[in-house]
Amino acid sequence: MAIDSATDRNRAEQSSATPAMPPATSEAFRDAIARLPSGVSIVTTAGPAGKAGFTATAVASVSDDPPTVLVCLNRKSPQNKLMQENAQFSISLLPKDAVTLANIFAGRTGLHLEDRFQHGEWTTLSTGAPVLSEAIMALDCRLLSLHDVGSHTVYFGTVVATMTKPRDPDGAKEVLIYHDRHYGEA
Repeated sequence: MAIDSATDRNRAEQSSATPAMPPATSEAFRDAIARLPSGVSIVTTAGPAGKAGFTATAVASVSDDPPTVLVCLNRKSPQNKLMQENAQFSISLLPKDAVTLANIFAGRTGLHLEDRFQHGEWTTLSTGAPVLSEAIMALDCRLLSLHDVGSHTVYFGTVVATMTKPRDPDGAKEVLIYHDRHYGEA
């Protein structure tokens, strides 16, 4: 490999002088990523395969043109099959007082699949996937693609409808977050 400049030579010398770091373990990664505050959402799906939902903190914007988001779900989850077969999902960002609902959809109460929807008030937007009526915002999506990455499936969705609650005029904290393995509000 040819080095073209003094700057490149300096970088090459520094990188060879840096001691090799051991690879991150799964446990170390989980401990580190727990420090990243995340909004708490319920992701739902409904269609020919049935209705299901789960609590998610791994939700992100991908693009605004076209509007696209991603959601990550553990590959062992029974919701995976339904998400794939229904090919549509909604994301409802939870209000700060929805800890009980977050725990229900996280599977911490023993309720499964459709039984979870006995809690909260639900509506639909465009796809028919349930949307929490009191959500801070909701995104209704058609499945664009999915990719298995390690322990999770990453779902990419094209946003076909949105719902947004007005902001609190006093700037009060409204959103349920998850940080350092505890619920909070932002």
